[in-house]
Amino acid sequence: MLKKRLLIGFTALILAFQFWPATGFANHGGPHEEVAADEIALAGNALSAVLIDADTGTVIYEKKSHEQLPPASITKIMTMLLTMEAIDKGKLKMTDKVMASEYASSMGGSQIFLEPGEEMTVDELLKGVAMASGNDASVALAEKIAGTEKAFVQMMNDKVKELGLKDTHFSNCNGLPADNHYSSAHDIAMMSRELLKYEGITKYTGSYQDYLRKQSEKPFWLVNTNKLVRFYSGADGLKTGYTSEAKFCLAATAKRDGLRLIAVVLGEPNTKTRNSEVSAMFDYAFSQYALHPIYKAGEIIGKVKVTKGEASQLELAASKTMSVLIKKGTEPGSITQKLEAPEKLAAPVKQGQVIGKLVVYQNGEALTEFELKAASDVKKAGWWTMFKRTASHLFFVDS
Repeated sequence: MLKKRLLIGFTALILAFQFWPATGFANHGGPHEEVAADEIALAGNALSAVLIDADTGTVIYEKKSHEQLPPASITKIMTMLLTMEAIDKGKLKMTDKVMASEYASSMGGSQIFLEPGEEMTVDELLKGVAMASGNDASVALAEKIAGTEKAFVQMMNDKVKELGLKDTHFSNCNGLPADNHYSSAHDIAMMSRELLKYEGITKYTGSYQDYLRKQSEKPFWLVNTNKLVRFYSGADGLKTGYTSEAKFCLAATAKRDGLRLIAVVLGEPNTKTRNSEVSAMFDYAFSQYALHPIYKAGEIIGKVKVTKGEASQLELAASKTMSVLIKKGTEPGSITQKLEAPEKLAAPVKQGQVIGKLVVYQNGEALTEFELKAASDVKKAGWWTMFKRTASHLFFVDS
């Protein structure tokens, strides 16, 4: 009898476990449920998305961020980057006149309706690219910089390699549908970060409305295709995109309290969802994260002795403000740093030469690191300098 009761009880226990609700264990502290509860659900309708801090490049959130997809007019971020780079190097001026070719004015899709032979300044064409997403304006700039669009596209792909991007290949400068033309949310975020190093670009990407041909009989009214620059506090760029293949895309940036964010979404179903989901990404990051400064630009981090050099030591200074992205509420004492550099170097030392690095830790774990470079040349000392230095050590001793 006892054996029979034990058998019935054991069978009931097996059945109970067999038909126990799948969530039953997890709701009582199962590890998988706790992980899921900690995950943030952003950009739910996007095929691919990423959210980063522009200053440090820290990824805050990503969803299939390396998936290769058609980028549509977000392609123009690279076109603007190469334009700003040419201006920075003195190869191009904002006031330079650009004459539209027959080919440039033949572009379909979004355009500023350039006529063959029509002249506009680089400044005006940048407005046409950044605000109206002008395919014709993009080609006109490309031809001005490289001679032909084909040569410019080669420059675009060369820049992709230079930046170390693995998910991108361009076939044109404007994003019109083409074979072998693709990118990823991650790569677009990195391109956007490079573009934002040119502070003047947000004058174009952050303007909501402007005019071209203002003094003509038919002024052309520009309205930014990125509505967030008007309706989201702190938003000032960067670029929208749409084709039937790519769907609705956006690379957006916003800045508040010194924190600049970049959000990229690809393959959204419509503009309303696209803008709403990017806004939610920004809201999350601004509410949860802050930049923690380590060193201000110009501050001395350490010194390295230089042997046989015109200068006997080299100061290692922060070339820019060094900060790390941390969760709000993080104890400042949990952030520490360590300088890793040689005690001495032999001259000559060249400006820009990597000397060492600053490693930043949070609770003992490496968080990020900053390269430290020589701010100036240190030439090899001549025999007279070496003689005087040696003599001073021989004949002048502290009392």
